[in-house]
Amino acid sequence: MADNCPLYYRQHSKIFTVMEINKAIGTKIRSMRLEKKLSQEKLAGLAEIDRTYMQSIEKGERNISVAILYKIAKALELKMSNLLENID
Repeated sequence: MADNCPLYYRQHSKIFTVMEINKAIGTKIRSMRLEKKLSQEKLAGLAEIDRTYMQSIEKGERNISVAILYKIAKALELKMSNLLENID
C-alpha cells in the first residue's frame, strides 16, 4: 500500500514519512546554523525568509520547496546537497 502513496519514501528497507523527512532536514539546518554561530533570525534574514518560517522549518513543521532549501543553503554558504547528506 505505501508503495503507491506519495507520502512515503522507501530506502534501504525503511519507510520515511514526509514528516520524518521534514524533521531530519530541519534538524540538519539547525545543526549547520549553530555550527556557523547564526541565530534563527540572522539566518532567516540572510535567506530572505520570515524568522517564524525558519523556526517552523527547523522544527520539521514545514514541507519546504527546493527554492527555499536553495536560499537556506546559500545563506549558510553550503551546497544544497550538504543539507540533504545522511538524511536516511
